[in-house]
Amino acid sequence: MVTKRTRLRPLNIGIACFGSYGGSGVIATELGKALARVGHRVHFLSPQLPFRLQQAELIENLYYHEIEAYSYDVFPAPMLGLDLASHIAKVMRLEDLDIVHAHYIVPHAIAAALGRLVTNNTRVKLITTVHGTDVTLVGKTTSFYELSQWALEQSDSVTAVSKWLADHAEKNFALENPPRVIYNFVDCARFRPGPRRLPRECFAAKEQKILLHVSNFRPVKRVRDVVGTFNIVRKSVPSKLLLIGDGPERPHAEELANRLRIQDDVRFLGKYPNIEDFYSLADVLILTSEYESFGMAALEAMASGIPVVGTSGSGLNEVVRHGKTGFLCSVGDINAFAEAVLTIFENHELAASMGRAARLRAQRFFSERKIVREYLALYHELLGFYNEAPLEQPTAGWAID
Repeated sequence: MVTKRTRLRPLNIGIACFGSYGGSGVIATELGKALARVGHRVHFLSPQLPFRLQQAELIENLYYHEIEAYSYDVFPAPMLGLDLASHIAKVMRLEDLDIVHAHYIVPHAIAAALGRLVTNNTRVKLITTVHGTDVTLVGKTTSFYELSQWALEQSDSVTAVSKWLADHAEKNFALENPPRVIYNFVDCARFRPGPRRLPRECFAAKEQKILLHVSNFRPVKRVRDVVGTFNIVRKSVPSKLLLIGDGPERPHAEELANRLRIQDDVRFLGKYPNIEDFYSLADVLILTSEYESFGMAALEAMASGIPVVGTSGSGLNEVVRHGKTGFLCSVGDINAFAEAVLTIFENHELAASMGRAARLRAQRFFSERKIVREYLALYHELLGFYNEAPLEQPTAGWAID
């Protein structure tokens, strides 16, 4: 039996996200760029131009609508939530949006739900993607819990970037239906093994290994454990530690490096837009986080053919395969982290095998093409359109291996 193929019309999609450095903003921006490249009109709804757009090539069908900030001396604090809700309502009406896709509950999902309520336009479908701390921390506070729960209930669909996070969202907000798991994705053409654009000798001698850490340096990342782990590793293998990113824990990590007298072997490099340059230099990526809702840095490293050493017991278990693409250790056990890093550093064949397996896993389960198709399938389902094109792989959540 031959199924007739139909061409679905391009969609008008609004994406509400953070513009700053962070995983949810990165994925939201990359999703919007990918959707625009295949012909959909994408409208970014953010108080600032997303930083991944600042470095992007000119893409047709991609629009940024700047929020018109309003200040008045009687207001004691910024009016981001109300500004954003008003902005979303206006763009929803003027651009005739089909979908508003909110990334992170506070303030984006709340503002999107309020904006749709104001316009009384139920034709527009609202999707909320939860990314991590909006479920485990911010959304649970007494300040935001009821609004967060309301926004999730108002959403036509809620998605989560891992099965672990979906379970937490369902439990924390007493959802009737568990969120749909749609994983984060990586551009495997951008993040790949290959020639280095940065000279490795600027960061390490030929005989030295490079341990890499990438994060936003928030307390949950436990960056001081990274420094403590490296202090053990360097005593056995000549090596350097490179840390990319910035945040509140950076001064504490720098202080620890100085106290341990290893500051000459530790480089804090701040925020760097072309992060793929550093994955190409690294021998191992280390993430000592209390938990990872997904682990975007881990996926980018894996696509680059780099083994990952991270913490077990959260969303990272769905990305990294212990013993195959890296190692997973208990939170806070810097001796176990150091042993795992040294095992990879000291065994060239194991490191190469893990790197190959990591790259293949990223391509098979987390490619941009696969995940973008899953989001499009969800959009079409909510709008009542049905595409005959099957997904390359079903989202199997915790079952992928």
